[in-house]
Amino acid sequence: MRIAQAAQQMLTSTILPFWMKLRDDTWGGYYGLVDFDLKVDKTAEKGCILNSRILWFFSQAARITGRADLRDHALHAYRFLADHCLDREYGGVYWSLTYDGKPLDTTKHTYNQAFAIYALAAYYRLTGDENALNQARALFALIEEHCTDDEGYLEAFTRDWKPESNEKLSENGVLAAKTMNTLLHVFEGYSGLYEAAPSPEVGQALRRILEIYATKVYSPELHRQLVFFDEHYHSIIDLYSYGHDIESSWLIDWGCHLLGDPDLSARIAAINSDLAGAILRNAYRDHSVINECERGKDNLTRVWWVQAEAVLGFVNEYQKSGRAEFAAAAADVWHYITDHLVDRRPGGEWFWCLDDNAQPNPRRPIVEPWKCPYHNGRMCMELMRRDPDVQV
Repeated sequence: MRIAQAAQQMLTSTILPFWMKLRDDTWGGYYGLVDFDLKVDKTAEKGCILNSRILWFFSQAARITGRADLRDHALHAYRFLADHCLDREYGGVYWSLTYDGKPLDTTKHTYNQAFAIYALAAYYRLTGDENALNQARALFALIEEHCTDDEGYLEAFTRDWKPESNEKLSENGVLAAKTMNTLLHVFEGYSGLYEAAPSPEVGQALRRILEIYATKVYSPELHRQLVFFDEHYHSIIDLYSYGHDIESSWLIDWGCHLLGDPDLSARIAAINSDLAGAILRNAYRDHSVINECERGKDNLTRVWWVQAEAVLGFVNEYQKSGRAEFAAAAADVWHYITDHLVDRRPGGEWFWCLDDNAQPNPRRPIVEPWKCPYHNGRMCMELMRRDPDVQV
C-alpha cells in the first residue's frame, strides 16, 4: 500500500473521529482534557494554542476532503477563537480560557499569536471569509509591532504587551529570551498567511526569519539547530532537539518555496538536507526517532509529534534527494506508529509518548493544551497531498 493511502485511512478512521467527538456544543470550542483512561474533563481549561490547532486541522481537512461535516467543525472552531480567544481590548490571543470561554491566563505569547495566524489563514482558504483574513493580518501586525527587536523575535508579554519572562517556552532548566521553537512557528504562521494571501510585508518578514534561521539558529559545525538563546541569539544550552530538526527540515522548505526565489530556496534546502541527514544518523533508532540530547545524554522517549514529523521529514528528503534510505526510514517510522503509538482502545487516538520498550506513559493525557491533532493530522494530509512513492 502506498503511504498516502495508509495516511488517508489513519486520518478518516482514527484521528478525525476522535477529535470530532470532543466538540463542546454547550460552551464552544473543544474539550481541553482527556486523561490517559480516555475520560473527558468538560470543565478543564481550554488552551488557545490547542483551539487554534484544532481550527487549522478541521479547516485543512475540510478543504482536502470536501466534507461538509468537517467544514461545520471548522466553523465551530472559528467562532470560538473569534469570540473568546481574541482580546478585543488589547488585541492578540490569550494563552488559555476557562471551560466556558472566559480569559484564564492572559499572557500574550508570540508562539500563540503565530498559531492563530496559521489557523485563521487556513480557515480563510476554506471559506473565503474576509473577517478571518483580516484577523490574521491584524495578528501579524501585532507581532511585528510588539514582538520584534533589531535582531529577531521576542516571546512573552503581559496582556497589554509589556515584556515578561519566558517560562512558557523555556525548558531543560534554562530561561530563554528567544527560542528556535517560537521562531519556527512564527515562520509557519506567516507562511500559511502568505500562501492564503501573499503580500510584500509578509514576504519580507519570511525572508528576515530565514536569514535568522540560516545565520543564528542553524549551526553548520554541529549539523543541527540551536534551541535556547539569550536576547542576542547566543546559545545558552547544549541541546539537540531531534523532533524540531526533522520538523524544520520539511516545514521550512515548504515555506521558503512559497517565496518563489530559486537561489534562496537552494540555500535553505541545503541546510534542511543537512538537518534531515543528521537526524537519520543520530536519532533514528529502533524504527523510530528519539526525543532529544541534552549535554551529550540522549532522552530515549518516543514522543507522538516527533514520530509524525519524522515521517514527513524523511519523505521530504527522499523526494528532494531520491535517496532510498529516507524512503525506508519513513516507512519504518510509519509502522512504528501504527504498531505502537496508535491507541487501539475503543475511542482512542495516539498516545502522548512511549518509553524505550514501546510502552505508553500512563501519566500523560491523550488531550491537553499541547496534545492536539495538528502534528499527526498534518502528517496524514501532507502525505495525501504529496503521494510519495513510499510503500508501507
